[in-house]
Amino acid sequence: MFVVGLTGGIGSGKTAVSDRFANLGIDIVDADLASRVIMDPGRPAYAEILAHFGEEILQDDGRLDRAAIRKKVFADPDERHWLERLTHPLIGRELRDGLESARSAYAILVNPIMIESGGFRRTDRLLVVDVPVEVQIQRTITRDENTDEQVRRIIAAQVSRERRLEVADDVIANDGDIEALDPQVEALHDRYQRLAQTE
Repeated sequence: MFVVGLTGGIGSGKTAVSDRFANLGIDIVDADLASRVIMDPGRPAYAEILAHFGEEILQDDGRLDRAAIRKKVFADPDERHWLERLTHPLIGRELRDGLESARSAYAILVNPIMIESGGFRRTDRLLVVDVPVEVQIQRTITRDENTDEQVRRIIAAQVSRERRLEVADDVIANDGDIEALDPQVEALHDRYQRLAQTE
C-alpha cells in the first residue's frame, strides 16, 4: 500500500484536507481518531489514565475529558511524557491495523506528530498542511476555546514550522479560503494515484 503521511501543526487544517481526500474515495487512517479509540472505556489506556490523573478528568458520561487531560499534559512536560509512553505504542497498533485494512488506490495516514515521532520515514510521501503560526493560534482559540497561552504551549511542544517544511515532499497552503484547498487536493490526488501505480 502506497502511504501518504499527512501532518501539520495544531489548527493547520489537517482534517479539512483529509476530508477532501476521503471525498475522493481515499481511505484515511487518523492518529487523532486512534488516540480517542484507545481512551474509550474498556480499552487499555482508559484505566491507566484514570488511575494516574484521578476522577477529575472524567466527564459525566464516564468518558475521559480529553480537554482536561490536554491542559494537564501541556502544563507539565513530565505528565506529557508519561502519557506519550502509555499511548504511543497503542496508537501505533491502531494505525497499523487501519493501514492493513485500507483498500483505496493509496492511503492517507494523518498524524500531528509524524515528524516528532519519526513516523514520516515509514511513509512514501510526506504532505504538510502549512499555515503561519498566528493563524494556527487564532483558529485553535476559536475552535477549542483555549487561551492564547495554552495554544502557544502546544505549538512550542510541536516541531517547528520550518522543520515541517524542510522534510515535506508536498505542501498544501491553508492560509486562505477553505475552497482554495480543493484544487490543491485534487492535483495531489492525481499525483499520488500515478505514484501508487508505479510502486
